[in-house]
Amino acid sequence: MIIQLEKGFLYSTFGVESFEQLESHIQNMAPSMVEYYLSDLASSSQDSNTYMNKSNIQQTLNLDEYALYMDYNDEVYLEFTEDQSDYTTESLW
Repeated sequence: MIIQLEKGFLYSTFGVESFEQLESHIQNMAPSMVEYYLSDLASSSQDSNTYMNKSNIQQTLNLDEYALYMDYNDEVYLEFTEDQSDYTTESLW
């Protein structure tokens, strides 16, 4: 799923001023905190399944199950998988 994020909200969540600072700041954070913040941003976003032209991507930041993209129009997108198979348990019988 791909959603468009408000750039200012993303930057204020991580305490940075630009997309370039975001990568170095995230590298110094605990992975569980990064995942929590990105999950929270995804759930609070108004847009769902936004179209993103991948040929228009300027920068990419890959973070395990998440990817952040910035396009040439300075729009920021969050891509993540909603795979729930890790959370299901097999039947005991």
